[in-house]
Amino acid sequence: MNSNILKAIINLVDTPHYKLKETYQENHNRANSMGDALEEYIKDIFSGTYNIQDQKERLEKISNVFSYLGNNSNPPDAMLKNGDAIEVKKIENNNSALALNSSYPKHKLYANSNMISASCKNAEKWDEKDIIYAVGVVDNTKLLNLSFVYGLDYCASEETYTKIKTKIKDGVECIPGVEFAETKELGRVNKVDPLGITYLRVRGMWGIENPWTVFNYIYKKDTTKEFNFFALISKEKYIKFSNEDRSNFEKFVNDKESLHMDEVKIKNPDNPAKLKEAYLITYSK
Repeated sequence: MNSNILKAIINLVDTPHYKLKETYQENHNRANSMGDALEEYIKDIFSGTYNIQDQKERLEKISNVFSYLGNNSNPPDAMLKNGDAIEVKKIENNNSALALNSSYPKHKLYANSNMISASCKNAEKWDEKDIIYAVGVVDNTKLLNLSFVYGLDYCASEETYTKIKTKIKDGVECIPGVEFAETKELGRVNKVDPLGITYLRVRGMWGIENPWTVFNYIYKKDTTKEFNFFALISKEKYIKFSNEDRSNFEKFVNDKESLHMDEVKIKNPDNPAKLKEAYLITYSK
């Protein structure tokens, strides 16, 4: 069973429940934190398993939809079979930035990246995938806002980030009088002290402004509603979905008063002077 962002939005609107803790600790007994709970919620939205109470049945359906489910150490959090990758991020308010830690923002996901695990590379036959950033604003146990944006519309191309990373790494390693060790991080200095027993790790801690801040020129949430959702899909990406999926989605949008799909123009992350045509999909409850 193949899934995609259009089917996920349909499931989101058809199952309007946003209490993450009650859902995933009491019913599914899976979440140890609200970040984990949000990840489980996203899995259910893409798999159509939100209302399935039997854990075995739920896991089987999720397994049919996803080729890879990740961990906190390596991106992505999940990959759809023959579809997009997904990175899930929880923040506490609409002003918070996303903490990406040692992983720079992903324009796309590449199978030859040294940032992903071997199990991710071998999960299916693939070279590159579009990546969806699924960002949720969670207050205590409640999901207040959710956004789906593609890395292609959100982040600059990979060389933008690798270039600055390389410059910093090379600069650190040019410091005279210190002993460096080979590392995947920005640097590691060995034998800092006279005994030679202390080392220093130099790590990158990446972050990016959240989608509500980045796309505030085209989207404002409805503050009178308890839950707000928006998704951005470029026209170039949208036409790649099957005719059936697009037809079903457009009919669904027309049948739902609170769900809207509008044509917008967004800034190209590599050159903001150029605008990209896209669809802005919004829902509130």
